[in-house]
Amino acid sequence: MARVTGDGTVGKALEVLDQVAAFGRPVRFSELLDKSPFPKPTLYRFVQTLTSQQMLSYDPERQTYAPGVRLVRLAHAAWEQSTLAPIARPHVDALSKAVGETVHLAQLDHAQVLYIDKRNAGNPVQMYSQAGKVGPAYCTGVGKVMLAFCDPKVIDSVIEQQSFHVFTPHTIATPAALRDELADIRAHGYGFDREEHEPGIICVAMPILSDTGRVLGALSVTSTTRRTNLAGLEAYVPILQETANHISQDAQNWSFPDYETPEATRI
Repeated sequence: MARVTGDGTVGKALEVLDQVAAFGRPVRFSELLDKSPFPKPTLYRFVQTLTSQQMLSYDPERQTYAPGVRLVRLAHAAWEQSTLAPIARPHVDALSKAVGETVHLAQLDHAQVLYIDKRNAGNPVQMYSQAGKVGPAYCTGVGKVMLAFCDPKVIDSVIEQQSFHVFTPHTIATPAALRDELADIRAHGYGFDREEHEPGIICVAMPILSDTGRVLGALSVTSTTRRTNLAGLEAYVPILQETANHISQDAQNWSFPDYETPEATRI
């Protein structure tokens, strides 16, 4: 069942939007009701209002709801104005062409990782990460390298919100192990995903930092254990660092949303 926010009507309406989006497909009202914390009349009122405002779209033939065109426009505006993606695009393109592997660009979204851009390898591999998806911070390369360079109070808060669900035999499963990993990342300046989120998927990741050391985002080069190994990916550290520096310089005049102490649901 979805959680109920304390943010009044607007917060509740946003919860309904989140719920619709979480299905990943058009959804019937009865399916929403099964997972909703709201009584049927309340949920119906929210759904009708969101539909009339074009935040949801309704298919009368299938009797299903999906994210609406107005929401798509807002999402595009957010991508253009509130993420590194437009600034980083030419650098991500160049990096992808140079390494021939999958490249990810990500930012922290409270206690989670938000993938904001992705370039597939010439021979792409199916994996979880896609632009627009969120993932856990404790077992992804981009998540760990961003977290490692955050303010200690932010690190404490984010760690408190991690579920430490064990996805693979290599997943970091405790706060203490994560803190050790973050210390190692700070010492070296980059980090790895050692099949921690998905079996067979590995990456090397680099934080994107401002001149003052503020975390702007992260880059990763991702591959599979069938193609290469961690030592092979580590060879990309110099070009990753160079790319991160270029993005950082281009972002100096960008009004990046401040990262506040997160209060998100556990992931």
